[in-house]
Amino acid sequence: MGKIICIANQKGGVGKTTTAINLASALALLEFKTLLVDADPQANSTSGIGFDPKNIKVGLYETIIQDLNPTDIILNTENPYLYLLPANIDLVGAEIELVDLPNREKLMSRALNRINEAYDFIIIDCSPSLGLITTNALTASDSVLIPVQCEFFALEGLGKLLNTIKIVQRSINPKLEIEGILLTMYDMRLRLSNQVVDEVKTHFQQLVFDTIIQRNIKLSEAPSFGVSVIEHDAGSKGSINYLNLAREILQKNGLTKMVEEDKQLS
Repeated sequence: MGKIICIANQKGGVGKTTTAINLASALALLEFKTLLVDADPQANSTSGIGFDPKNIKVGLYETIIQDLNPTDIILNTENPYLYLLPANIDLVGAEIELVDLPNREKLMSRALNRINEAYDFIIIDCSPSLGLITTNALTASDSVLIPVQCEFFALEGLGKLLNTIKIVQRSINPKLEIEGILLTMYDMRLRLSNQVVDEVKTHFQQLVFDTIIQRNIKLSEAPSFGVSVIEHDAGSKGSINYLNLAREILQKNGLTKMVEEDKQLS
């Protein structure tokens, strides 16, 4: 059974899609068969790895609303270990249509259960909301990774997300865990960034990943080329950060063993 990790934060601009694309790509580079699920109607994960959402005729919407088998929808990428369950504009309507459906919170779980055994990891990119699609993602997942940007108001809204996670754990998905809190957009030159790192680590301690995603122009450039940062510039700081994150997640899940000096690429 593959591990399902959703990347969620109702606050926009914190690096959810960047993390989804690059974490999935890093895991695939390390030869773990990985499925990236685009659960955001903006379809940025779809375009970010080289597919035009306008050309996507069937995607996650048809999987959860029309019960199409995801196997018939999943797309191959240039990396033989990386696959995509895409999104298109139709997903906008899913929030409304889900309201009247039975077991509405479990439809994504039903879909992913059909294919879970085929992958080592399934990474779900959630939209910046706590609506029914995000609730579906939380219900379908084994764990949630929470990106938090190293900027003012970093913790704004985080309490609401954690409360939503507790509700899902209590009422729908008791196996859901917090994979970790990922600090993003870190700039070591800024006092504020360092203050946020200290504050988050003080509040959440062991839940915070050792890896911190630094601000890096290559991370911003890569989506315009339809590739991950690793494919765009393998030697960039962004590539190294996300490879470190992948290795940390693998170690946390007992899938690799590393001596201390090998934990971080430099």
